[in-house]
Amino acid sequence: MRKLTALLGVLLTGLVVFCQDDAAKLDELVGAYAKQYKFNGSVLVAKGGQVLLEKGYGYRNAKDSLLNDGQTIFQIGSITKQFTATVILKLQEQKKLSVKDKLSKYYPDFPKGDSITIEHLLTHTSGIFNYTNDGKFMSMDAIKPANEEKILALFKNKPLDFSPGTKWSYSNSGYSLLGYIIQKVTKKPYEQVVREFIFQPLQMTHSGFDFTHLTDKNRATGYFTYSEKVKAPSTIVDSSVSFSAGAIYTTVEDLYKWHKGMQQNKIINAASTKSAYTPFLNNYGYGLGIDSMYGKRIIAHGGGIFGFNTNIARVVEDDICIVLLNNTGNPLLGEINNNILAELYGKPYELPKEKKVVKVDPAKLTAYVGEYELAPNFIITVTLENDELKAQATGQPKFDLSATSDTTFFVKAVDADVSFVKDASGKVEKLILKQGGKETPGKKIK
Repeated sequence: MRKLTALLGVLLTGLVVFCQDDAAKLDELVGAYAKQYKFNGSVLVAKGGQVLLEKGYGYRNAKDSLLNDGQTIFQIGSITKQFTATVILKLQEQKKLSVKDKLSKYYPDFPKGDSITIEHLLTHTSGIFNYTNDGKFMSMDAIKPANEEKILALFKNKPLDFSPGTKWSYSNSGYSLLGYIIQKVTKKPYEQVVREFIFQPLQMTHSGFDFTHLTDKNRATGYFTYSEKVKAPSTIVDSSVSFSAGAIYTTVEDLYKWHKGMQQNKIINAASTKSAYTPFLNNYGYGLGIDSMYGKRIIAHGGGIFGFNTNIARVVEDDICIVLLNNTGNPLLGEINNNILAELYGKPYELPKEKKVVKVDPAKLTAYVGEYELAPNFIITVTLENDELKAQATGQPKFDLSATSDTTFFVKAVDADVSFVKDASGKVEKLILKQGGKETPGKKIK
């Protein structure tokens, strides 16, 4: 018996050391991003029921020097969708609706409602126009309260992008409809149903919806720009606008409770969970993206809303949960998440490297001054001020362009790269914006 006890002691000691080593490496990894202003928020990483890292990086409120931590409250944007989908599945278990129901059952006058199902809404295969693509509404009215009638008017009578079920296109409109359907079925506000079905059973006591009027001292300030020199707070999307597509606020600790609840089938049964995790088009299930790394299935979803960028990823078979909540608009959470997974599975990864800034002759910089059109009504204006290039996109603050060569620059505040392209005569004809893994050309128009 003594030998067995001693052996267990050795094994437990080894496990503690292993976890401590993981924690140190994970902290080093996330800290490297934070040091370069590529992450500012809170992180929780857990495996097998053990929290390996729970920590805040940077400020939840820079003006008052208040730091992020595990209790900081963030808006999570589209991570909300998996909660909405779970409520739909719970109502199906209660036989109050079916994912095969036609939209016309709930909205008899909705155009093509007989060919659109709840499942199409859940999987972004309805073809319904995404109302957040309405630039005028998002820039002018997203911060104002809106009722169901106003939101429906943004997309109800627009032509479908495609025949339902034939293609995939991300649609916040579809998830708004799901929230309104939940209200019709339950005769209760959507927010109340989520609280009763999910928040209360899982004791998610720091989660809610109306971020605009939240007075909790742990509430994070969202930032449009967050850099060493500039920290510009964002406006707040009203919860009646983001609604069931993106209104939830929460903490890393509450999202870990959510993970554990889903692992243990506390909210919906195993059959419903299996349905949620089954990919349709574009590897998208019910409010969740389904991917794989290292032979493991990854259940994940990100969120982006004014001033916040978020991600939760789960490996169900290994009980892994990674939560990254960022109170800036930085788009690198997917990269950070994948590097965390690499560390957990003993795979190689690299810490982010700081870009080396070089000095460019102001005479050369003059050629880049002008306006570049990336899309209709979206222009980047480049100016030269005090021998340094500045860039300002339509409706956004002005950013410094730091040179890495005579023709390539980067924007530290939003982690974007800009390169200028010349024609055969040496005249600048366009710029190329590289951000979030995408390249967008912009023709010089002035």
